[in-house]
Amino acid sequence: MPVTDTEGTKRKRLLSLDALRGFDMFWIMGADALGGVAAAMAKDRAEWVVHLADQLEHVAWQGFRFYDLIFPLFVFIAGVSLVFSLGRIVEEEGKDEAFIRLVQRAFLLYLLGVLYYGGWSKGWDEVRWLGVLQRIAISYLGAGFLFIFFSARTCAIALGGLLVGYWGLMNFVPVPGVGAGNMEEGKNLANWIDLKFLPGYKHDKTHDPEGLLSSLTAVASCLLGTFAGRWMQRGDKTPMAKVGGLAVAGVALLVLGWGWSFQFPIIKKIWTSSYVLVAGGWSCLLLGLFYWLVDVRGWTRWCQPFVWVGLNPIAVYLVAKVVDMDILARRVAGGPVAEGLNRWVPHLGDMVVALVGIGWCFLLAWFLHRRKLYLRL
Repeated sequence: MPVTDTEGTKRKRLLSLDALRGFDMFWIMGADALGGVAAAMAKDRAEWVVHLADQLEHVAWQGFRFYDLIFPLFVFIAGVSLVFSLGRIVEEEGKDEAFIRLVQRAFLLYLLGVLYYGGWSKGWDEVRWLGVLQRIAISYLGAGFLFIFFSARTCAIALGGLLVGYWGLMNFVPVPGVGAGNMEEGKNLANWIDLKFLPGYKHDKTHDPEGLLSSLTAVASCLLGTFAGRWMQRGDKTPMAKVGGLAVAGVALLVLGWGWSFQFPIIKKIWTSSYVLVAGGWSCLLLGLFYWLVDVRGWTRWCQPFVWVGLNPIAVYLVAKVVDMDILARRVAGGPVAEGLNRWVPHLGDMVVALVGIGWCFLLAWFLHRRKLYLRL
């Protein structure tokens, strides 16, 4: 999406944002599998590798690992991006046109999400109405509406209201047969609302990790991104001041999030308010780091593969669903090739297969970029 430079005299892409989006997609594309293979290779030899590999798996319920950052980081980036894309439309064509574009994009992304999970091919009872792409669409719509029509101060009040309001609902509204304030899986208010009011297929049988009530705090994650986007857009701040501001904001959010977690636990599957703040803190720090490396220091060669993916994340995501990259990787590096490598060094063949699978995704992104083919919503 085009963005304005700090002088406002011409439009260009914020390369660090594309690179960060691609870096985030890198883990969704299957890089997490590398950690499992590395842990197997290092078993009984390097315990720190095993612990590092644990960071590439979601926590079962309560807590926070690196892999629990991947989804909210993408939502945060969507918030940063909409400041530039919708802000340009507001400036050039007005708020009404920006709102129309916002609704169109959110609707198309939501529809893609429903189709991604099989659409209605198995009947209406098996439609997954809420999932990853649908959550991004809802978050984008909510945060975009607030950005277009309200001031930064009002958006900040809305952000606080969403986080505190969700905390209040989860802690003080009783669940029938359980009571109020229970955060266990299946016994909390968010899961109960999904059980009673969310139709169709639910990922966790009776409830969904992208459920109804937690959509409120998902909007908050995207809204946090809009504040980072506003900060990045300011022409009265030097590049290093922007880096420093993101770093300070990141640390502050981490402190607030971890402090709040003593009363309101960090739980990704119900997107608790403390989870929003911790994930937002790390997102700010990563954005600041990428901005400093790519746009301030000008070190761009290392991140080009990430940029290719970051320019076309939805296309890569959808193609990876239709075309099983793991199967393609095994056709090239599996069978006798992987078995031979595994005999030479245990699990080396598995590592090569995982790398080839990721390589196919990068190759696809490079091909689309070279042909200037981009899936724009």
